[in-house]
This record gives sequence, structure tokens and C-alpha cells, in this order.
Amino acid sequence: MLEISDLSFRVSDEGQQKGILRGVSLTIPDRELVVVTGPNGGGKSTLARLIAGVETPTGGTIRFNGTDITAASITERARMGIAYAFQQPVRFKGLRVLDLLRIAAGRRLDVSAACEYLSAVGLCAKDYIDREVNASLSGGELKRIEIATVLARRARLSIFDEPEAGIDLWSFQNLIQVFENLRRNIRDSAILIISHQERILAVADRIIVIQEGRVLRQGPRDEILPTLIGTASAVRACRQAEQGGAE
Repeated sequence: MLEISDLSFRVSDEGQQKGILRGVSLTIPDRELVVVTGPNGGGKSTLARLIAGVETPTGGTIRFNGTDITAASITERARMGIAYAFQQPVRFKGLRVLDLLRIAAGRRLDVSAACEYLSAVGLCAKDYIDREVNASLSGGELKRIEIATVLARRARLSIFDEPEAGIDLWSFQNLIQVFENLRRNIRDSAILIISHQERILAVADRIIVIQEGRVLRQGPRDEILPTLIGTASAVRACRQAEQGGAE
């Protein structure tokens, strides 16, 4: 479980302090897929970076499974089981997909195990296992490979910052299926997604809305989603997600 209390983050802007996050308090329970949404510039991605340890808060506390990690480094948090998928995945010329999965897992994965992670994100393993993580891969392929690395990590908390950014419609449909599968198979872990896409909101257990650096509202999907996209659209989106998950 992740517990955030009165979290704030300020940056210097032309000699003045600008508040990006202002007293944010929320909980990410185990066994839930939580989506944080809200207007652009509201502080969503900043929140993700603070949780992962990419940025350091200027106030408040972050506790993970009962331990205060507010001052912990990104490496320390990774060792504790927090995985972070960047908005734009990094390309590594000369590094094979198999090598990347082994690095993420922190152990000597055999080819069969690595292929299982690729299959879990909808990629034909034999076509990708020896590919280089370079410009020959599309944005959608990179996103799914990055998700496979998160799976290989066996993370206790997996954070995805706008995973839909920069991918085409076909890749987006496959991405939704991946998250539906992850949600169905959550055990003693949690998933946090930063997104404003209706289809991703529809697969959430819980939605948190952040605006102007503050939590505007939070609660179960069926309670929050209608306030964001309208009751009829919310019902339709949820039905699509449930139908997709049943396929």
C-alpha cells in the first residue's frame, strides 16, 4: 500500500516559488488499478515522478508498505518494489529485448521465461526477443516492451505515466487489453496509471482527479467516472472494458 500525506512540490520560476502540488493526500491500496487524471498542467506526472523518486518533494510524506520513503532514492525505491514506466520509453541501440528483460528482472531469465512476458503484452515473442531496442521499434511496440519489463520486475507498485502518449489507435487498443489483463491478475501489488483517456479510466478500480496541484475528488470508478464524461458515456465505456476483459 502507498500512503501519501500532505505532499507538496515547488519549483523556482523567475525568482519566485511556484507550487506544482499543494497538500496532496491519497492512498493506493494493494490489489487495485488506480488512475490519476485531470487537466494538463495539474500535477499528475509530477506526482508520478515524486512517487518513483525521480523528483524530491518539498513537503509531506510518502509511505510504502508502512515504511517512510520520502527521502529514499529512485534506486532504493526500485529495490523495494516500485517500478516506473516513462511517458516516452528510452531506446537502447545495441541492447536486445532479451537483455533488457533480464536487466529488469535482475536475474538470469531463460528465453522461455522472457517470451512469456512478451506474450503477456501481446507481442509475438519470436519476432521480438532478439530485436534491438532502437529506432526500428514503433512507439506502440516500445510501450508494450516497457510494460513487459515492469512485469519481469515483479513490482509491488507499477507506475505508468500517460502510457497512451505517442502511439497509434491499433497499439492503443492492444494497450487497453494489456491493462485489463494486468488488472485481472493483480495479487499483492498495485498499479497506478496517469491518464486522461476514457478507455483507461474505464478499467480502473479507483479514480483520483487532480487539478491545479490538489486532489479535486477521488473514489471508486463507478462514482467518479460519470462526473468526468457523463453517465451514458461512463456506462458505455465500462461495458466496453468489461466486454474486452471477457474476450
